[in-house]
Amino acid sequence: MSMLKDESMAEVVDEFCQESKDLLDTCEEILDEFEDEEDPALLEKFGQTIDRIMGAAKSLDAHTTGTLAELGKTIGYKSSQCEDKELLSVVGAALFDLVDVMKRLIQNISDSKEEKAQGLNIDALKTRFVWLADKFKNIQRSSVAVSDETQSQEDIDALLKNLGL
Repeated sequence: MSMLKDESMAEVVDEFCQESKDLLDTCEEILDEFEDEEDPALLEKFGQTIDRIMGAAKSLDAHTTGTLAELGKTIGYKSSQCEDKELLSVVGAALFDLVDVMKRLIQNISDSKEEKAQGLNIDALKTRFVWLADKFKNIQRSSVAVSDETQSQEDIDALLKNLGL
């Protein structure tokens, strides 16, 4: 049985949904600020914020949500090191779409204790993130924080494959 449907986990799932909604609202605020200021450092902040959803989602068997969060984190971190303003505007739009899809997934979890992706345009996200991943393939460090963590193009491709894309 999925942890999402396990009655003994109901309170944990509800808390996860509420916290995720709050974090996704924060992600939208960061992206709004990014649109106004065009400061790539805000994309790192986005990555750090959405990262907080990733681990909890995966531990609760919300694997699509967790994988989308990981994709958002990776693109957020990599794009924070980009100086191409036109490309960054595409990143902002793609991340807004990602947040929208994740909000709807979280709402589905909250409402039905299932991670339903039906009716969500995940294929459109796939197209954008495959294109973005290609644009950032030469950026080795996925975080500008003090870390040696790297994420290769193969890692991004594996995340997309986990989504069935």
